[in-house]
Amino acid sequence: MKHLIPPRLVTFEMANNHMGDLDHGLRIIREFAAVSREFPEFSFAMKLQYRDLDSFIHPAMRGREDVKYIKRFSETRLSRAQFDSLVEETRRQGLLTMSTPFDEASVDVIEAQGLDIIKVASCSFGDWPLIERIVRTDRPIIASTAGASVATLDNMVSFLRHRDKAFALLHCVAEYPAPDEHMQLSQIDFLRQRYPGLRVGFSTHEHPDHADLVAMAVAKGADIFEKHVAVGTPEYPVNGYSATPEQVRQWLASARRAFAICGNPSERAPVNTAEQDSLRSLRRGVFVRRPIDAGQTLENADVYFAFPPEPGQITANEWSKYSRFVAREPIATDGAVTLANTEQSDRRARILDIACRVRELLQHSRITVPGGVDLEISHHYGLERFDEVGLTMFTVVNRGYCKKLLVSLPGQLHPEQLHRQKEETFHILFGEIEISLDGKLQRCKEGDVINIEPGVRHAFSTRTGAVIEEISSTHFADDSFYTDEAINLNRDRKTRLMYWLN
Repeated sequence: MKHLIPPRLVTFEMANNHMGDLDHGLRIIREFAAVSREFPEFSFAMKLQYRDLDSFIHPAMRGREDVKYIKRFSETRLSRAQFDSLVEETRRQGLLTMSTPFDEASVDVIEAQGLDIIKVASCSFGDWPLIERIVRTDRPIIASTAGASVATLDNMVSFLRHRDKAFALLHCVAEYPAPDEHMQLSQIDFLRQRYPGLRVGFSTHEHPDHADLVAMAVAKGADIFEKHVAVGTPEYPVNGYSATPEQVRQWLASARRAFAICGNPSERAPVNTAEQDSLRSLRRGVFVRRPIDAGQTLENADVYFAFPPEPGQITANEWSKYSRFVAREPIATDGAVTLANTEQSDRRARILDIACRVRELLQHSRITVPGGVDLEISHHYGLERFDEVGLTMFTVVNRGYCKKLLVSLPGQLHPEQLHRQKEETFHILFGEIEISLDGKLQRCKEGDVINIEPGVRHAFSTRTGAVIEEISSTHFADDSFYTDEAINLNRDRKTRLMYWLN
C-alpha cells in the first residue's frame, strides 16, 4: 500500500535546534506538540535532520572549527540512540515522524526507524545518487525546490512520477532568514501550473514574526508547510529564522484564517442565505403579457421580465429553454409567475442525456459531424416520449440546396409528414431503417438511397439506430406538415443546442 502525505500537513523542522542536547530536543517536541493540539484541522510532523558525519564530512576536513557548517554539525551531534529517543517521543506526542537525509547511510536509519515521510532538502534536489536511494523506500517524499532550474525540476518530477512515488514539492527560498522581497510566492503558482495535479507547499524561512506570508501561500493553493522551530532558553537562544511556540501559534492562526477565507478550491462554494437573498432582490421577475388560462404552458411570447421581483416569484435567471412552466390557475395580465401559480419542470438533464446518446451513436458509426453545427432535437409529443417518437438532426448547409444529417436512436419512430416544396434524398450512412412512402413500407440498409418527392407522405423507424444523410432542395421552416395535427399544433417540439460536442 502506498503511503500518502496527509492533508494540510505542517512540518516542525527541528534541524539542529536540539543543540546536541537530548533533553532540549525532547522539550521542543513536547512544546510544539502542545501547540499542534490547538489546531486540529491540520496534520503535524516533527522533522529531524540526519547526517552520517563520519562519512559525510571529508576526512581532511573533520574537526575544522573555522568552517561554519562543519562546526555546527559537529557541536550538535546526537547518537543513534538519542535520535531514537526523539522519534519515540514524537510518536508518543501524536506527531508524524519525518527526517531529511543528507547521505545514503541516513536513509538506512530512516528505514530502520520506520519514519512516516522523507524530506529532500533543496541542496539535495538533483543529488541523483541520494535520490536513487530514497526512491527505493516505500515512504512518501516531500522535496524543497530552492535554487533548482526548470530542467532539474522537470527531471525530478518525471523521475518520481515514472516510479509511481507519492511526492510533493515545496516552494522554498534558501536564505536564513529570507527577506520578504525575496519570497517569490508566485512560484507556488508556477509549480502548480507546470505540474497539474501535483501537491505544492511552502517551506518558509521568513522572519518568524511575519505571519502574513503563510496566508498568502494558502491563497495561492499551498497545503503543505514547513517551519523551523526552536525553544529559547538562556543557554540556547533562538536564531533569526526559527519560530518559538507563540510565534508558531500566530503563524498557524494566520493559516487557519486564510483557509477559512479561501474555502475549498476543489468545488464550487455553496451560496449562503444572505448572498442568495441579496441576489434575488436584484433580479428581474417574470410577468405575463396577456391572460393565461389554467393548464396553459407559458412560452417566451407570453411573458416579459421586469424589476423588482415579488416574493416567491420566478425570476429571469430561472427562465430558460430547458425550463417548462404550466399555469396551475389563471394568471391576469401583468401578473407575476410564481412558484405557487405554476408547475415547473427542468428538462436540462433529459436534453443532456439525449445529446450524450447521439454523440455515442456517431462515435460508434465513425461519422464525423462538422464543427460548429447545432444539434436540433425534435420531440414531437414531448420529451417524455422522445425515445419512442423523435429525431435529432444537424443542418450542415441550407442554401439553394440543403444538406442535413439525421440521427435516429434505436427504437425511435419519426412520425409521418410531407413537404409541399422540398424534394429530398435519403442516403443511409449507418444502420437500418423501415421507411413508409405513402403507406408503402420498405427496408433500407447502409448504402441505400431513397428519393422523396414533394407531397409524398413519409415516416421511418429503426431498431438498430441510424444515421441518414439528407440532401434536398432548400428547407423552409413552414414546409413540414404532419399527418397528426397534434404535432403541427405543438409549438414546443424542438430544442436546439450549441456547442453540444463539448
